[in-house]
Amino acid sequence: MSGVVNVLALTGSFFMLQVYDRVIPGRSVPTLVGLAVFAGTLFVFQGVLELIRSRLLVRIGMALDARLSGQVYAALMRLPLRTKLAGDGLQSLRDLDQVRSFMSSAGPTALFDLPWMPLYLAICFLFHFWIGMTALAGVVILFSLALLAEIRTREPARKANSQAAARNTLAEATRRNVEVLQAMGFGSRIAERWSSVNADYLNTNATASDLAGTLATIAKILRMMLQSGILAIGAYLVIHQEATGGIMIASSIMMSRALAPIELAIAHWKGFVTARQAWTRLTQLLALLPETAISVSLPAPRSALSVESISVTPPGEHRVVVQDATFALEKGVGLGIVGPSASGKSSLVRAIAGIWLPIRGTVRLDGATLDQWSPEELGSHVGYLPQDVQLFDGTIAENIARFEPQAPSDKILAAARAAGVHDLIIHLPEGYETRIGEAGSALSAGQRQRVALARALYGDPFLVILDEPNSNLDAEGEAALTVAIQTVRARGGIAIVVAHRPSALASLDQVLVMANGRIQAFGPRNEILSKITRPAGVPLKVVSGLEESAS
Repeated sequence: MSGVVNVLALTGSFFMLQVYDRVIPGRSVPTLVGLAVFAGTLFVFQGVLELIRSRLLVRIGMALDARLSGQVYAALMRLPLRTKLAGDGLQSLRDLDQVRSFMSSAGPTALFDLPWMPLYLAICFLFHFWIGMTALAGVVILFSLALLAEIRTREPARKANSQAAARNTLAEATRRNVEVLQAMGFGSRIAERWSSVNADYLNTNATASDLAGTLATIAKILRMMLQSGILAIGAYLVIHQEATGGIMIASSIMMSRALAPIELAIAHWKGFVTARQAWTRLTQLLALLPETAISVSLPAPRSALSVESISVTPPGEHRVVVQDATFALEKGVGLGIVGPSASGKSSLVRAIAGIWLPIRGTVRLDGATLDQWSPEELGSHVGYLPQDVQLFDGTIAENIARFEPQAPSDKILAAARAAGVHDLIIHLPEGYETRIGEAGSALSAGQRQRVALARALYGDPFLVILDEPNSNLDAEGEAALTVAIQTVRARGGIAIVVAHRPSALASLDQVLVMANGRIQAFGPRNEILSKITRPAGVPLKVVSGLEESAS
């Protein structure tokens, strides 16, 4: 299509050539009318093709987004579990937007038109040698400007992208912590920091934009000078009877058309550089987190969990927070994990839930490693309640059902009753259809925790992992939690609870003690608790010397 468009772009030059060399000398009005109708038809056809081409580019950008958005979003979810993210973690989505926007702009048309420049140069040489040399000189000059644009805009574009990510991260942190900023009065200081980060971004972006704008202006001025120069050369040749007036005018139009793709490319070079950098990052992201296809679906686990010599590091770090943890649990067992702060309790359960990948060792359900299930299949067998409870904007029913389409009402009600939150929900103004807002902002901390507990219990998962589930619960909530754990055990599931309060151990029969990333003790609850003494007013102490924080 670009080839046809560029051939049709010769219409104006040859129309002027015929008008000056054929119509005017012959004073033929019918010839002029015929040429005008023919040229007008070609111009309309060219316009239609260019319109179709521009719309095709928009559709190509949309198709690219449709093809990659699912993979990019899946990678966006998995990446924080594999490495430490810079910025707000949304760079991959912005990269996809950047690539799609560039593909839908006029920038790619310049790249499609560039291969047709030799055609225009060849015609200029056919007009006259010096006309061709002038056009060639213009092409060389503008190509040099394009190369300069590539060299000079690459680093400012990369830096502006990095600073934009830092700015967005700080803005998001401000939004999340607005209550703290308001209560303790240091919002103005954070605002000053944001102003500084924003100023750095604006300055870098202005530098990149100024550079791109300067080069685009220089290219435009040079093209106008070259166009006038070729008119002057054409006039000189006409005076010396080496060319006709038609050639003089046609060569000027031809020069403008020959240089237009380079000028357009320079004008869009900043967008081209940023899109190319974005595409490189997307390619690296999708290579780092390839999609894995599971061809055989394993049966639901029903009997055992085994943790075999696993060592764990946080994503993107080399610091080992869990070392050589080994234990096994049978169905119907309830395990409490205790230990001082930063002892590795939460890191251990993240590895058991399949959130973090161990650097050594394996976690197995009924003998199968976790990676033998797809994330969706494994998730249906696991219930997880993290320390920092996060809910999604939607209804309470949707959050409990993990946003399962057309989730059965009986499963939602069963999960809510198992978590002891059913009565609380039905007393809300809209019951299960109550919208909870972003991050569950419409609910109290205790209500969020109990709804999240119901979400963890939805579908009767075999393995239920609760990380400090009673941190925001009142006495009624703790009683409901105890019943929920007993219910999981009674139906043949496995419950693992990270506990800071001794009351959370009441419904469990096994206890695991951690310190410094290692398992210090593991066994029946009464046996382990017999090694723990608690004089009045003194925190819990383990015989090995470990202190267990107690609220």
